[in-house]
Amino acid sequence: MSLLPEFLAIAEDWCDAFPQQRTFQRAARQALGSLVCLGRRCLTRIIWTNGRQNRSWSAEYFLHSRCQWEPQELFRPILQRALAHCPQRLVGVALDDTRLRKTGRSIPQAFYQRDPMSPPFHVNLVLGLRFLQASLLLPLHRNAPVGARALPIRFEEVSRVKRPGKKATEEMKKQYKEALKQKNLSRSFVQMGQQLRQELDQAGGRNKVLVLAGDGSFCNRTCFGEIPERSVLLVRARKDAKLCFRNPDGLRRFYALHKFTPEQVRKDDTRAWKTTKIFYGGKRRKIRYKEVTAVYWQRGAKQRPLRLIVIAPTPYRKSKSKKLYYRYPAYLFTSDLHSSLKQLLQIYFDRWQIEVNHREQKDTLGVGQAQLWNATAVPKQPVLAVAAYSALLLASLKVFGAERGAAYAQLPKWRRSARRPSCLDLITLLRKEMAQQPALLTPFGFQITDSALVQAAAT
Repeated sequence: MSLLPEFLAIAEDWCDAFPQQRTFQRAARQALGSLVCLGRRCLTRIIWTNGRQNRSWSAEYFLHSRCQWEPQELFRPILQRALAHCPQRLVGVALDDTRLRKTGRSIPQAFYQRDPMSPPFHVNLVLGLRFLQASLLLPLHRNAPVGARALPIRFEEVSRVKRPGKKATEEMKKQYKEALKQKNLSRSFVQMGQQLRQELDQAGGRNKVLVLAGDGSFCNRTCFGEIPERSVLLVRARKDAKLCFRNPDGLRRFYALHKFTPEQVRKDDTRAWKTTKIFYGGKRRKIRYKEVTAVYWQRGAKQRPLRLIVIAPTPYRKSKSKKLYYRYPAYLFTSDLHSSLKQLLQIYFDRWQIEVNHREQKDTLGVGQAQLWNATAVPKQPVLAVAAYSALLLASLKVFGAERGAAYAQLPKWRRSARRPSCLDLITLLRKEMAQQPALLTPFGFQITDSALVQAAAT
């Protein structure tokens, strides 16, 4: 078994998402080209990598602007194949938004938004696209000493509502305010959660519980108000959220008068700390936590009972001779009152893998670097690249397992401790197999040589 045949087997399942066989072959060529391309991943360089630089490139652009196909359908076979790696009842899915920077002023979906890398004392703005991503968390640490792997199973462009100009009428301003309530990041989160629940049922996971793990931006009344059936929400909360219990007197008042915050629970010495072991940072580590069940967040979740989890700050040393430092504590809300707390905590710690996805997609694969301005093409091309990345990760698990074996190139001395293959390892191996097995690429019209890759990167 090798990586390339398994990747092509997964890509064959994309055929039903396209109206014609030739458009499917064109999409598969671009998906492979976006992975093995050297340098900046603009569409012309991907075409050159495919060996089609001397042919008309119009059809390559028309794939995204004129061809009628649903980009999210590419993730459906990936979810069906990856579900075998999730044997537990709880299936964790991490959701987070990410920004793809753009410089073109003619892109309709691009808008100025807060730069997450700006310093806390000075907020910077960046022009770009906003996407909401969902990644399936595969608990590989159950069978191997490696961290969890996140497979993207959804990547949707989330545009903002355009603000009316100064000469707008009162009716236009009223429509704008109503549109803000219907088209925002939280509403997109709710809709994506419902779609994921349906796709999980279709993939054979009807008896599994979907755990939607998000950061603090999804801890609000919109997300808690419309949780899909057989699904739970696990999000990070503010330390000063006003909480209470239910009124014990049985009167008409639902909420108790006494209010408390997650920070007060952490400092309360009458509540003892509990310990459990969670896999993160390469091994199983002890963490301390507190748990309060059946609390109510009147402003955020209304009458839905929640489970508060307080995680103690994690101690660490900069070196063996230095003193102990502590990270910040974490406060979590979940709508699941009965499931194993250890499994929920493990899903929360595994959620960091979606940040690894964002870094590899932007830095290694250059998602968003294709220069497109058509309103239909702009949100499609990044989805194709992310689907190819997800298929590559899944193919490596099917062929080589979770650990970094002898099939990959030898690492330098300062990286000998790596236990699982990186995205660069997989791309390097894929380039090697594509050059050694060109017959597998013949049905897709893909021609690759080392000299062509170098020339495409230098152009």
